[in-house]
Amino acid sequence: MEALAGVDRLVLLGDVIEFRHGPVRDALAAAEPALRDLGAALSAKAEVVLVPGNHDHHLLTPWLERRASRADPAPLGLEAEVDWRSEEPLARVAGWLAPASVRVAYPGAWLRDDVYATHGHYLDRHTTVPMFERLGAGAMARLMDESAEGPEQSEDYERTLAPIYAWIQAVAERGGPGLGRSSHGASAQAWQLLAGADRRRSWRRRALIAGFPLAVAALNLGGLGPLRANLSGPELRRAALRAFGEVLERLELAPAHVLLGHTHRAGPLSGDDPLEWTAPTGSAILNTGCWVYEPAFLGQAPSESPYRPGSCVILCAEGAPELVWLLHGLMRPVPG
Repeated sequence: MEALAGVDRLVLLGDVIEFRHGPVRDALAAAEPALRDLGAALSAKAEVVLVPGNHDHHLLTPWLERRASRADPAPLGLEAEVDWRSEEPLARVAGWLAPASVRVAYPGAWLRDDVYATHGHYLDRHTTVPMFERLGAGAMARLMDESAEGPEQSEDYERTLAPIYAWIQAVAERGGPGLGRSSHGASAQAWQLLAGADRRRSWRRRALIAGFPLAVAALNLGGLGPLRANLSGPELRRAALRAFGEVLERLELAPAHVLLGHTHRAGPLSGDDPLEWTAPTGSAILNTGCWVYEPAFLGQAPSESPYRPGSCVILCAEGAPELVWLLHGLMRPVPG
């Protein structure tokens, strides 16, 4: 919280509230203390810009429904201003963040003429990693009869991805935390086994390793690809960056800098190839990292992992965005 002193704008770049672990009321109750603390640490002159992602997409549901009810809604574009009503979850979030003013933008926000920020979940449509939401997006694209050219604007991505988010939200709301969490947990557990992070279940790992390439080949034959059977750490990074670069290309986004989160992998870091972090449009990609302690991805040296929590980006009036670690040397998992 000390890092917020003197900050004139705080950008919360998606997945601020976890709606996939249970009912909405529980998610809001869990988020309230942290959001109140953030608001109290900011001055009344500060602005909070909230850019929802996939795990908190539910915040947008009332607004998206109002847009859909109009005869001829304006294009979603790259930055649409989101409004809310007093009875909606966004109103509660805005109240908790007081005294700062709150602005909500979707699917991204221009932070400067040369800096665009978005959560980054649209990349799930293109990644070659066979994770839950990528498979769902592939299936939904076929059901929705997506254009042969693929998505070309924000609405195209929403048409494919939003139904998946709505389904996961409905499961979490009615089925309890176990079912709601499975959309993320199953992917993490499979990665642990296939990548060797879970040594205690070697027989399961051997079976998965043997069958995984065949399963991926079947998914590709079924039209859900292109997918790859490589789940190594470097490939997870490269696949996400390739997919995000494709999103930028399709949306014709070419600012000097683009910020995202979503994958939880901060970067570029020392030792990363700068070319991997340069989009086909020429934009420099910067991932803000995450604030989630996920043991499956932290490896043998959690305090040095690119997936460790506690990173953020500082953006001044001029100059390149700067990735910094606020919890360096302070990271501890929550007991339990």
